[in-house]
Amino acid sequence: MARLANDAHVVPWTARLHAPSASALYVHLPFCVRKCAYCDFASWETPRGDEAMSRYVDALCSQLKEARDAGLLDACETAYVGGGTPTMLGAADLARLVRTMRDVAPYLRELTCEANPDSLDDEVLRTLAEAGVTRLSIGVQSLQDGELAALGRLHDAQRAEQRVAAAVASGLDVSLDLMCATPLQTDANWADTLRRAIDLGVGHISVYPLQIEEGTPLAVRLGDDDPDWNDPAVQAHRMEMAEELLTAAGLARYEVASYARPGKACRHNQAYWTGLPYLGLGTGASSMLTAEGYEELRRRWGRLPRRPDDAARVRLTISSARTEVAQHGDLASLDADVEFLTESQAAAEDLMLAMRMARGADPALLLHAQHALGTDAVDEAIAWCLERKLASWQGERLAPTHEGWLLGNELYGALWDLADGEPTSAQTTE
Repeated sequence: MARLANDAHVVPWTARLHAPSASALYVHLPFCVRKCAYCDFASWETPRGDEAMSRYVDALCSQLKEARDAGLLDACETAYVGGGTPTMLGAADLARLVRTMRDVAPYLRELTCEANPDSLDDEVLRTLAEAGVTRLSIGVQSLQDGELAALGRLHDAQRAEQRVAAAVASGLDVSLDLMCATPLQTDANWADTLRRAIDLGVGHISVYPLQIEEGTPLAVRLGDDDPDWNDPAVQAHRMEMAEELLTAAGLARYEVASYARPGKACRHNQAYWTGLPYLGLGTGASSMLTAEGYEELRRRWGRLPRRPDDAARVRLTISSARTEVAQHGDLASLDADVEFLTESQAAAEDLMLAMRMARGADPALLLHAQHALGTDAVDEAIAWCLERKLASWQGERLAPTHEGWLLGNELYGALWDLADGEPTSAQTTE
């Protein structure tokens, strides 16, 4: 690969494969007032004020302290509280969780909390800011009442605009989630939602096409139908509309679905796409750790399976139910599904995930991939992507093109196919 012939200035990517601490922390709160029609996340309808939520937070706080004592949060810079609907916990429990996250990860530069307009009242907003949250990600989805009702959302457009305006006025960084290719949506309505979202003055907007997931109420309602409103061509068109309007308003696309004003890109989300290790706690939460980080975690969580000698990266997802998490409280009691990746599989994965970023893969990653996967194999895969105009050279970076953005699965698949076999799966022991 001639563009990388002079590599003396490149910082080795392999350092990311040996960091003992996670760079990012994710905590999952699986509680919702009502499940949305399209949602297949790990979340369950829960009455407001249910004591189970407080017990669950107790357990998470205990596990966070265990992770700190294991050294897994020594270099953690970003954290994210997701769900579910974190803001339905109420001010006291949510603030307690956030303060614990601050205590166990003292070097956090960014702490995001997801919020829904229906439960983001003034007390919760004020308490989150005082507890140490720096950023809110608000699940607006649409600013059209008919679309919101069809999606099963609890708020209307007026409530969403009011609560977003209050969040912006609080001084926190604010991001909105919007959804396209949904029931009742038209080009005109979508453009109106985008313009109104821009006018709210937020620094970040994420845009996602609706995915009809098997087993959700929406999928059951549709049966075998493939609705025209969710056709792949409609999805692509609406995503292009969003890019045009958001870019014109000064929000640049830095990731496949995310736009930000200068300095407002989400650091936490970028960790997922750039090979940095992260730790996830709570039912359904996922982690990606180095071999060193996994061994530290395993000293506390002895039921985790032994790591194969050739495993350079470990992915694990907590499979314990929310009631089990709340009941036992400690890491050792949790169940998890585990995947072990070799160095070559990790390199292919990093190449694939880098193509989610507008800036693409940097020289350090490309050189590491050549060493881990073979120069000829990597060059051949890159040539395939270049020939099909899915990627292009931007200086020494390999970046996705407009076509690569819209046809992401083709681009990602070509790079993941460089991996030698599939990851090895395992589970916690009895």
